[in-house]
Amino acid sequence: MLSYPDTFYSRTLADTRSRPLLHGDITADCVIVGAGFAGLFTALTLARGGMRVVVLDSQSVGFGASGRNGGFVSDGFASSAAAIRQRVGTQHAAALQALSVEGVDIMRRTIADLAIPGADPVPGILRLRRFDRAADLQAEAGADSPYLDRTVIGAHIRSTRYLHGIEDRSGFHIHPLNTLRGIAVEVERLGGRIFENSPVIGTDLNGPVKSVSTQQGRVTAERVVFAMGGYTGPLVPRLRRAILPIATYVMVSEPAPDLLATAIQTRMAIGDDRRASDYYRLVADGQRLLWGGRITTRAANIPGITQSLRAEMLGAYPQLAPLKTELAWSGLMAYARHRMPQIGKLGPKVWYVTGFGGHGLNTTAIGGTVLGEKLLGESDRIALFAEYGLDWAGGPAGLVAAQGTYWALQVQDWWRERAAVRG
Repeated sequence: MLSYPDTFYSRTLADTRSRPLLHGDITADCVIVGAGFAGLFTALTLARGGMRVVVLDSQSVGFGASGRNGGFVSDGFASSAAAIRQRVGTQHAAALQALSVEGVDIMRRTIADLAIPGADPVPGILRLRRFDRAADLQAEAGADSPYLDRTVIGAHIRSTRYLHGIEDRSGFHIHPLNTLRGIAVEVERLGGRIFENSPVIGTDLNGPVKSVSTQQGRVTAERVVFAMGGYTGPLVPRLRRAILPIATYVMVSEPAPDLLATAIQTRMAIGDDRRASDYYRLVADGQRLLWGGRITTRAANIPGITQSLRAEMLGAYPQLAPLKTELAWSGLMAYARHRMPQIGKLGPKVWYVTGFGGHGLNTTAIGGTVLGEKLLGESDRIALFAEYGLDWAGGPAGLVAAQGTYWALQVQDWWRERAAVRG
């Protein structure tokens, strides 16, 4: 039985097959807990390498943030390039950036090679600026990321909000839930087994053979991977302490292609370069607008968040005032204090791949791939993430600090834009 929150993505599934609960005892070479992007890319890599893989999920494939996010795929990390260089050095930072670029290619290639129904990849992301400073963007620009002045931006959108930008031609956007479900089908075609509605209630991670138990079954395997993200519970306390579950929000409009065309004439995704950014794109062949933004560290009132998102939308596109919001939802992402993915070893043949909040879907693709390569003995590229371990996230105080940081970023964005206008 499928179990998804009500989102645009769950309403537009290309594949509605359900998967069984785990019953009885089975064996595998590797058991993966979590059927989001990180878990499924790990499973895909292992299955292609000949391993017998079992994936367990407490709900359905892509139930968590993997299946209800903005759908952006582009290079880079949530941590800034300068912060990464400061922590690991220039050469190491360049290697991590190269991995993030590879993650974009892996996602694109996977969708194309598997011809995933309903993945709907659309090329291009506009990264736009709301204040009048261009020198750094012009210096950053290249063949695959040309600088955009206000005139060029005006060919894509009808808004006075944005003054400068970059067109990311290597980035793209997708229907994440259909993409996940397509990857799951390929894992199964290669011999992997995926069990839904099978929450793990216990583990035995000692000895050469591990076991992972659900209410009605058990998997024994030589290797275990935890890929649970923002919905990580108390099963593995060390993982739970190392992430902050942060809620993000998305809304989608009613079908209104003619009205939307008065504001947005591009199928590229759009995001501003605020540190507390908005991101949006046309979906359903240009008939609807999907708009995301805001974060909270506790469950928020969805109607209130929707009003806030609409205020941002109308600040950019006042002509969309008649546009009705049809649906809004949230999802929990896993953030680490260092704002980098967490990929490594918990113990002998026990691994984790988590902490993908704020990065974009490219990092889930490369994270699962390099972990899979490590387990297959094909590479040790996972070592590039060794500097970013399971640092304690601060518990309740960490959540308070994260919310305070976000509010501070909003104020900084406002002040920066106001100062630029005064200047």
